[in-house]
Amino acid sequence: MTQNMPQLDAIFSALADPTRRAILGMLLEDDMAVTDVAAPFPISLAAISKHLAVLAAAGLIQQERRGRIIWCKLMPDGLRSASVWMQGFGQFEPVDLDAFERFLDLEFNPLVNGDD
Repeated sequence: MTQNMPQLDAIFSALADPTRRAILGMLLEDDMAVTDVAAPFPISLAAISKHLAVLAAAGLIQQERRGRIIWCKLMPDGLRSASVWMQGFGQFEPVDLDAFERFLDLEFNPLVNGDD
């Protein structure tokens, strides 16, 4: 179990940042180009690229170059080790990606949660 700790640290560290959680929510819908991922955020493309690198290092996304465009894809299995670890406490159910998507929608989509 201790062998998975660095990977768990990377996953939980990646999930600790609200920008990265928002990015994961966006990628639940479909693969996106890096520039499209960056568009809704009031930070630089370089800052978004750093967030994407953290998510990729944690195994939560995959990046692929297609021509001159870098595409990002959600890797839902990246959450598996965190889910298994939490289940060890006996209080958590396996990760339900539909529930995770609803959480991200409510947390980061102002149209869903009624904010204007």
